[in-house]
Amino acid sequence: MRIGVYLAHPGPDSFNRALFDAVVDELRGRDVDVRAHDLYAEGFDPALSAAETETVDEVAPSADDLVQAHRSEVAELDALVFVHPNWWGMPPAILAGWVQRVLVPGVAYKLGTAEGEPAGLLKAGRALVLNTSDTPADREREEFGDPLQRIWSACVLPYVGVTDLRRVVFRTVTNSDEPQRAGWLREARELAAALLDPRGA
Repeated sequence: MRIGVYLAHPGPDSFNRALFDAVVDELRGRDVDVRAHDLYAEGFDPALSAAETETVDEVAPSADDLVQAHRSEVAELDALVFVHPNWWGMPPAILAGWVQRVLVPGVAYKLGTAEGEPAGLLKAGRALVLNTSDTPADREREEFGDPLQRIWSACVLPYVGVTDLRRVVFRTVTNSDEPQRAGWLREARELAAALLDPRGA
């Protein structure tokens, strides 16, 4: 099984980094072919070119070698894991740019007309999204409507063929203590391991 794990946080000592490392370690310990990507460390450029703004016609190969490598790889993955903080109700810009530059028509989906329904092209039918937040759950839900849930579960992953999504938010991170973080890391490992269960997470 090939699983892509993507980290979108610039801090090498962040809790997001600890989550990423725990997931990668757990999956590799289970003999998974893990494609681990720290997008900031790789220097992934999130800025689209004019040629990459097409939404219907198949996008031409990217002149950016790293972008093209990500496109080739994502098409062969069996599952996806995204680790990122909630910043202003959005993923970090580097991950938004990854979505826009990598999950392009002809790679991740096919669309006959602009108003048509997309056909997802990715093999990866399953995804795990691990978020961190300093916003309490009730405020996130009542005041903001949990925009990250909408982004991943309605706007992005179903569009490219992912039908099985598990998303977990660890909160509030800034005020958490070491025992709480250790428990969250154990949970992240369990969630990663569940990606391998053919019965579903």
